[in-house]
Amino acid sequence: MKNILLEVKNLSVAFKDDNVVDGISFEITAGKTFALVGESGSGKSLTALSILRLLPPNAKLTADNILLQQQELLKVSELDFCKVRGKRIGLIFQDPMSSLNPVMNISDQVAEVLKIHFNLSKAEIKARVLELLQQVEIPEPERRMTEYPHQLSGGQRQRIMIAIALAAKPDLLIADEPTTALDVTIQAQILDLLKNIQQQTGMALWIISHDLALVSNIADKVAVMQHGKIVESADSQQLFNHPQHSYTKKLLAALPSLENCLQQERQKQAALLKVSDFKVYYPIHQGIFKRVVDHVRAVDGVDFELQRGKTLALVGESGCGKTTLGKALLNLIPATSGQVLLDDLELNQLTGEELRQKRAEIQIVFQDPFAAMNPRMLVGEIIAEGIRALHPDKTQLQINDKVSHLLQQVDLPEESALRYPHEFSGGQRQRICIARALAVEPKLIVCDEPTSALDVSVQAQIIELLKSLQQQQGISYLFITHDLAVVAEIADEIAVMYQGKIVEQGLVKQVLNNPQHAYSRRLLAAVPELKKEF
Repeated sequence: MKNILLEVKNLSVAFKDDNVVDGISFEITAGKTFALVGESGSGKSLTALSILRLLPPNAKLTADNILLQQQELLKVSELDFCKVRGKRIGLIFQDPMSSLNPVMNISDQVAEVLKIHFNLSKAEIKARVLELLQQVEIPEPERRMTEYPHQLSGGQRQRIMIAIALAAKPDLLIADEPTTALDVTIQAQILDLLKNIQQQTGMALWIISHDLALVSNIADKVAVMQHGKIVESADSQQLFNHPQHSYTKKLLAALPSLENCLQQERQKQAALLKVSDFKVYYPIHQGIFKRVVDHVRAVDGVDFELQRGKTLALVGESGCGKTTLGKALLNLIPATSGQVLLDDLELNQLTGEELRQKRAEIQIVFQDPFAAMNPRMLVGEIIAEGIRALHPDKTQLQINDKVSHLLQQVDLPEESALRYPHEFSGGQRQRICIARALAVEPKLIVCDEPTSALDVSVQAQIIELLKSLQQQQGISYLFITHDLAVVAEIADEIAVMYQGKIVEQGLVKQVLNNPQHAYSRRLLAAVPELKKEF
């Protein structure tokens, strides 16, 4: 007989008269892994938030039952429910930067859960925090304990969220896109970690993900969600081998594949961007007088060229320096040394108005879409900001028309312009950021994990959009990603980055089919493949 840990019957979540979760029912068995998949905005995250009573005040929740080990959660008082959150049900949020407290260091944030739910001494708490950071593979955990969220890479922040969720050893762990910001090697380690803890403790795992390959390797049961409804639910083996619903078949068909490398090698073009001996070092201060004792070599002597109208993919572990390199190229953070030529003009020699005008030719799509947008501005204002700054002669009507066109390009309705960023799902926010980058018609876009928050069907649309824009307008992309299957779909060349250095680069087909460096081979070995035969 199945040991049902969580049973949900006829759950609905409505905003005014709009049912965003519409009468869904499912069960999660103790010690097993349940996966909820579907498009961004389908209601997956809202379903999880409704179980934990973390919905916004204007949301209306109704259900026949929400039973946790036969306890009716609908009847639990808010005070008693505080003992459920964190202790009995843990949650890893999709967006780590907006979930972590920016003014608390890492140690205090992990320790907070331990202080609430356990009676431990300071020494025991410190030891447990260190143990958790080691479990989730945080490099130099003793040093990282005293750092703050903004000092960590996106992947490292996600691992801190996992450590916080695991701190109280919950019966059910809800993981909302837990590996979105992680490179494939760390993703494999984290999934192995979650499965090991599950086997040791009997914890149930509820995965919310758009990565069907990942789900096929970890889930026991899968439910597919579309427009607030569960359209198909089955054991993992049944669903991936014999999908019944047309939407499930569409999701599987949209999966990127390493086999889809650009089939024909495009003609070589002149270099748009040339980077030589580029370095970004951060000083390490110690002692009473905070003397510099060493440096963190985030980017350590990088050289590469990016051709006009082509895509160079930059891949590597979280924390290897990919995002730091992208930001430093735009002068968003200072470089230590090196040369950056755009159209043979040295960018790091420009200042003031000259730099501002030239910077318009290089735009960036940030990894964290929520942190990259002003929460007090309407989406239309966010997209139009660059247009107004660079083209003050344009009328409001012309700007509105341009914003509407950009929203259509990224598959969002025109009325999105009149809404705020918090009203969108993670994937929809990423599309808004892409529209903003396109608004000033740049020559080069630095894409920092632009598809990491998107479900596979929308990811495929965005990849096709970027490729189409490249063909029409000759835009070049520096494509920073941990998803090698996406690299195969979009990139012409690839550069593999490890500990601040580029260890291998070349044509995508050559590197993916015949990697020369040991780290490149390790990356490829960790890529999850769709598991169809069990």
